[in-house]
Amino acid sequence: MSPAGGAAAALAGGGSGSFTAAHNAELTPRDFAAIAAIMHADARIELSEAKTTLVQSRLARRLREHGLSRFSEYVALIQSDAEERHAMVVALTTNHTHFFREPHHFDHFRETVLPVLKRKQGPVRIWSAGCSSGEEVYTIAMCLLGPDRSSASWLRSADVKLLATDIAPHVVESVRRGVYAENVAAGVPEPYRSTWMRPAPGGFVMAEEARQLVTARVLNLFEPWPLKAAYDVIFCRNVMIYFGDPAKEELEQRFVDQLAPGAHLYIGHSERLIGPAAGRMRACGHTIYQKPEGRA
Repeated sequence: MSPAGGAAAALAGGGSGSFTAAHNAELTPRDFAAIAAIMHADARIELSEAKTTLVQSRLARRLREHGLSRFSEYVALIQSDAEERHAMVVALTTNHTHFFREPHHFDHFRETVLPVLKRKQGPVRIWSAGCSSGEEVYTIAMCLLGPDRSSASWLRSADVKLLATDIAPHVVESVRRGVYAENVAAGVPEPYRSTWMRPAPGGFVMAEEARQLVTARVLNLFEPWPLKAAYDVIFCRNVMIYFGDPAKEELEQRFVDQLAPGAHLYIGHSERLIGPAAGRMRACGHTIYQKPEGRA
């Protein structure tokens, strides 16, 4: 998230002087501690002091937009303004992903899980939790659709829905648009790209068949989930690296609760199951887990 230009500072009523003051504002240990406490309380994200420079650079734009010159003023603002508090959490959330990331997960999904989903009687539900800008959920969609149009025929008579959620509204909107720059789309292997992506100004847009499978929603993973169905597959990858063990344990337990018996959970390459969730799931590949049949 790069700093805004002078126009943004002017809109905030501060002019170029406010731009400079915000850019040079010192993030004191006290102000950092207050911001870190809010990040943990609202999103369970742990910020170490090593992140001070990152926090300062990402929030400088927020100071400029409000015409503030000191982080102490900004801390006072987020302590009283719920909307700006949420905007701060979003600004400090990392959004990084790409198509077919950690490809062994998608190899397993296509070879082991997909045949079971095709035979399933009843609805198929898949969740991309912490979806960022949507490359993950659309990779899943393309795996479901297959490498050519004929391979997608099974979906015409199936009830398949993909849920994509993230705490950041702007990336959720990106999922809904389904538009990706040419260099981003280059990561989609053939024949998936030519079959399920269409040329658009500046890049590519996901084909309607893929977009129809996906519903994108804003969701904080540590707030109540409005999910009624049991899920067949949950992807939550490279999200829990930002949480401490108590938060990881809580979230993983909730994921297992949300999975149907026999369902699969995919997590990031450097993540692991801990606490009760580890005892309730069976490892079936690197960072791939299955909930045993017969377990609620």
